[in-house]
Order: sequence, then structure tokens, then C-alpha cells
Amino acid sequence: MSDVYEIETAVIGAGAVGLACARALAMTGREVVVLERAGAIGTETSSRNSEVIHAGIYYPAGSLKARACVEGRRLLHAYLEAHRLPYRQCGKFIVATDEAQAEALPAIAARARENGVEGTEEIDAVRAVKAEPQLSCLAALHSPVTGILDSHAYMLSLQGEFEDHGGVIAFHAEAEAIEVCSPGFVIQVGGDAPMRLHAREVVNAAGLHAPALGHRIEGLDPAFVPAAHFAKGSYFALSGRAPFSRLIYPAPEQAGLGIHLTLDMGGQARFGPDVEWVEPGADGGLDYSVDPARGEIFYEAIRRYWPALPAGALVPAYAGIRPKLQNPGEPPRDFCISGPDEHGLAGLVNLFGIESPGLTASLSLADYVVARLDEEY
Repeated sequence: MSDVYEIETAVIGAGAVGLACARALAMTGREVVVLERAGAIGTETSSRNSEVIHAGIYYPAGSLKARACVEGRRLLHAYLEAHRLPYRQCGKFIVATDEAQAEALPAIAARARENGVEGTEEIDAVRAVKAEPQLSCLAALHSPVTGILDSHAYMLSLQGEFEDHGGVIAFHAEAEAIEVCSPGFVIQVGGDAPMRLHAREVVNAAGLHAPALGHRIEGLDPAFVPAAHFAKGSYFALSGRAPFSRLIYPAPEQAGLGIHLTLDMGGQARFGPDVEWVEPGADGGLDYSVDPARGEIFYEAIRRYWPALPAGALVPAYAGIRPKLQNPGEPPRDFCISGPDEHGLAGLVNLFGIESPGLTASLSLADYVVARLDEEY
């Protein structure tokens, strides 16, 4: 334990964003090690979501979410095509089921145009129902560039390319503490093979655990570590054939995009997520169980746009937890990527609040992280 092993760059977290960062850094010629506390890649937020390739419609113009989503979608499409990975550009309807939502659609369409999202158009109920006969709405927005992907196949591809460029992933290897030294950082690694690593660069891509890890970086001003909040979202699967060929989203709500209908690559329909603010348990763990009683909320929400949803058709599927930077009831906050220009520590980049559209934006965020580190040299 007294020995300190020398590496160039450590990426903490092997979700989609961590893997994308590790791959991009390794492709610059860096020696990169990924430290992952779990026993596999992408076991939390990256694999417990809707697997949607987002267009970039909802986010404030000029925000990092908007820019990274739009650019990330284009990079992701090119990546999936080049690597022959499964995805489908099925499109999406954002539907208004009451007058207030219908009045809000033009502003959403304007934001999409401002963000550079291609092809988004307002359509009336006649066109929407002609395209999706099971749908009930007053009006809709059509986003033709929204799609779906196999997130695990994507992450496996990132892992493979990272390793092809000399990268190494250490599983069951939690970064327990990080000490700022000069130069670089000493990382205390626990888990199956405790060790100490000296790294010139550290990328904190720990997802749900990124703020907690930030507070364990000795020498980092706590003012640069935001408070963590957790929004649990449950999903229910539809037993039977999917009634729609596109994704169906209600008009967005404050904490998320509402209980929407998505499709997986096998054509199975699923609904979610809802929003349930949760706190970690005494051991720091988070509860991923799905309460079947929440199904009543789902039936009510879904029948606003699909009145023919049969009773008993929803089956509890899975839950995900999104890392939020805002308190319940507050407006959504942007991604927070904090580098040396903010906190003053050369070689350190922290990624906080990387929720949706983080999967879509992962390649763009990776390029951004590389650029922030390269600025120093």
C-alpha cells in the first residue's frame, strides 16, 4: 500500500460519458486508466434510461446541454453508422392534450430552431392522428431526427476502442480519496485491489457519485462542488404489441420530460420515467425497485394521449436515478463541467449533473473535456 503507481490520466466512472472521455483521451496518445467502483460498465444512469437519441429541443439556447446535445447527436449518428451499431431514427411527437400545452408548443418549436435542431415542425391533430391512429391530442410537434439506440452496444464499442488504444479499466476499484499534489494527484483506490495511483490528470465522471467524490478531493475548494439531488424515475413495460411507430412525449414538465412512450430496438414499448425525489440510504445506496402501485400514475398520464390503453397492460420494468443539481421545484440547471479555469487545479475536470441528454451528448462532452485539459499545455 505504500507504493504509488504512476499513470498519466485517470478517468473515474465507466458510464457512457466516462467511457467516451477515456476513449477520446486515449486517442490523443495519453496513458489512461478508468477506475470503476462496480463490476461492469454502465451499471447506473447509462443503462437505466430511455435509450433515446435526443434532438436538442428543450434546453435553453446557448446552454451546454443544448450545444452538447445537438453536436453530440450528429457525432453519435456518425459513430453508430461507422461502427454498424444498432439504432433507429424513428422520430418523435411532442403532444399537447389540453389548450395550455397547445399554446406552449410554438415556443418549444422556436427553441428547437434556435438550438439548430433540424426539421422540427408543428402539426395539427388531423396530421398527428393520421400518422399515429391510436393518438389523441390537440396538436403536436414532430421531431424527425429523434431516435433510439442500444446503449449497451454503444458502451461496449467505446470500451473496445479505448482498450484498442492502450487504455485499461479497473473494475471494483473505487476512488476513495484524491489528494492534490504538485504536480498531479494521488488517488487512494479501494475495492478488490487497494492501491495508490499518481496521475497527472483526473477526470471525475462518476455520475451520481461525482459530487461526493468532489468533496473527497483534498485541496479542491468545496465551493466548486454542487449539492447532489436524486430524481428516481420508474419505467413500466407494455405487455403486447406497441401501438405507435414513433416516440410519444407529452409536453415537458419541470423535473423532466413527462411519462413518455419509447421503443427499444426490439420494438417493445415502455413508458416512463416519472419523477420521485429520493435520498440515499444510511449506507449511501439508492433504491432501484419499482413500486407496482405507481402504475396508477402511469395509467392516468398515458391515457391523456392514448385513451385506449387497456387496463392491466402495464408491467413494472426498471428504475433509473438522475443526478440533479437543482432542488425539487427549482428550474432545471445546466450541465456543470468544472475545469482548471474555474477551480484553479491544473489537470482536474469534474463533470456534475450529467443527466439527460448525457447519453446523446457523450461524444461531444468527451471532446469538450479533452479541450479543457489540452488548454493547459
